[in-house]
Amino acid sequence: IALCALCALCALMARLGLNPGAHAANNAQSLHDKYQSVAPQLADNVFHRPLVLESTETPDRLKSDIYSVLDYPFATVKGALNDPAQGAANWCDVLILHLNIKYCHATQDAGGSVLNVNLGRKVEDSLSSSYRLEFRYHPVVSAADYFRVELSADSGPLSTRDYHIMLEAIPAPGGSNHTFLHLTYAYGYGAAGRLAMRTYLATVGSGKVGFTKTAESSSGGEPEYVGGVRGLLERNTMRYYLAIDAYLKSLSASPDKRQQQRLTTWFNATEQYPRQLHEVERQDYMEMKRHEVERQQAAQ
Repeated sequence: IALCALCALCALMARLGLNPGAHAANNAQSLHDKYQSVAPQLADNVFHRPLVLESTETPDRLKSDIYSVLDYPFATVKGALNDPAQGAANWCDVLILHLNIKYCHATQDAGGSVLNVNLGRKVEDSLSSSYRLEFRYHPVVSAADYFRVELSADSGPLSTRDYHIMLEAIPAPGGSNHTFLHLTYAYGYGAAGRLAMRTYLATVGSGKVGFTKTAESSSGGEPEYVGGVRGLLERNTMRYYLAIDAYLKSLSASPDKRQQQRLTTWFNATEQYPRQLHEVERQDYMEMKRHEVERQQAAQ
């Protein structure tokens, strides 16, 4: 009877267009199509790596997407970031590299995996001064040639809401040891969030820019880049992407050396884009993150 019920459910899902295999195939094909459309930009861009960044801003939501070819086999990327058992904990090792992530711990509840994440300032600080978010970890699709994982949080500090981190990937066309990756980072915000971001951008955030060019320099100097909240979004999306890359690169090192390698790789990568990403000196970053990782491990 149970088998018949399962067959009936599968048939219903197919009639409704809910076939997981069909969705995986459609999503993989869409990502293949995107690769073809951005291939020229992947080969020639300002990042000096195969990467394309796109962003949008509306009155109440920000969204940024990164498309990139990574120098790791698809199986390695999928196994690290889309594993139902260990994937959530691995994401904590990724997120803690970001300057504003002060703590991350993966737990389980009736609904699945949860990432307890603390957001704070770009300096060493107590957890009591930070803000706790709960990200739901969803390994949505896992197929032989495609995966998709999502992290979502209902609310954040200062009326920010609907946080959404999505990662999907396929084997890079024409390269068995490479992976084509798509990362999305988005969130919404209300009046308090809008005011807080304006205050930040008018004070310590003034003069900071993102990566999208708004105009070429007329005198041969630096081009003009997008600023404001869209620039803020692009900087943070890039930091998360570089954290993913640093984590994957560390997997080839012995376990006792991986954390140090991640920190070094992430900081070195951000320093390639000093106009956008330089915030602290190397020694300050390394010391701060070592303390935060130690605090994270002790709490667990």
